[in-house]
Amino acid sequence: MPLADLNKTELEALLSGLGEPKYRVRQVYEWLNKGARPEEMSSLPAKLREELARIPYGGVEIERKFVSGQDGTVKYLFRLADENLVEGVLMRYHYGNTLCLSTQVGCAMGCKFCASTLEGCVRNLSVGELLGQIHAVERDEPAKEPGHRTVTNLVLMGSGEPLDNYDNVVAFLNRVTAQDGLRISPRNISVSTCGIVPKIDAFFKDAPHVTLSISLHAHDDETRTSLMPINKVYPIGEVIAAAKRYADQTGRRVVFEYALIGGVNSSLSDADSLSARLRGILCHVNLIPLNPVPERGLSGVSRTEAERFCQRLAERNISATIRREMGTDIEGACGQLRRRILHEIRSENGNR
Repeated sequence: MPLADLNKTELEALLSGLGEPKYRVRQVYEWLNKGARPEEMSSLPAKLREELARIPYGGVEIERKFVSGQDGTVKYLFRLADENLVEGVLMRYHYGNTLCLSTQVGCAMGCKFCASTLEGCVRNLSVGELLGQIHAVERDEPAKEPGHRTVTNLVLMGSGEPLDNYDNVVAFLNRVTAQDGLRISPRNISVSTCGIVPKIDAFFKDAPHVTLSISLHAHDDETRTSLMPINKVYPIGEVIAAAKRYADQTGRRVVFEYALIGGVNSSLSDADSLSARLRGILCHVNLIPLNPVPERGLSGVSRTEAERFCQRLAERNISATIRREMGTDIEGACGQLRRRILHEIRSENGNR
């Protein structure tokens, strides 16, 4: 197992096998939580650093970086140890910096408005690769003040379905929120799912303090199935019921993600039907002006149309906001950058 993936118990077994005293576990674990490579672990004896350097590290490296000239949003393309690529986005807000993480290489869910799924799902990301995205950004843009962190908030909304990589995602969340981990508050973390109902029910036991976001994108089964194949397995009524259970059990409101797609789900009558569906649930609707994916043939709506839809929800006592559009000049939507770079690489290889 790569060094970056090891939890405390696994690290203790490794160091015990190397004949190291128990206090080395805490030292090495602290270094790993900073994203340090063995050669950077200056408090360790040279011999131990050499031993650790022989073990594959894992983690991620920055392959490419693009900075938006519009709002300072940063799009990262991360390279994994096996040469696979995933994306991350650093978004700047007045309350801190939010890093959008990927949880899988590609995605198997097949949502019609998303570029991540066009190449299918290659594999899950490990705990070390999830952590590595944070570490890579912190190295690239270190905090200006000692003892502070550049990344203050996390959203697991990049490529992949987080609950399809359940065990690694839960282990990652436990590690980043732990006092001997990165100490990021669970209330500063959002996890998005397309609606895998059994995993939602398990999730409020395993990670009850993070914000659950559900990609809804429709108010009826016919429309949602046409956009999201997962609805054939877990229909919209079951998904909303699971969301209500989560909100009731945790006391935290669920966020419903709703991409506004022209001619599909964005009329005022759609807003009325959505309001009726969500009435009585502790929730918030995050309206997303669709970032078009050319291969999909879907288009978004104007800002005026989005505001009318949002106002209609408010009139029906449903909390809603329109997501701020960020990074549109740097392919900010999930999967767009990775897909373009993969095509460039294949084209280059084909011309050799």
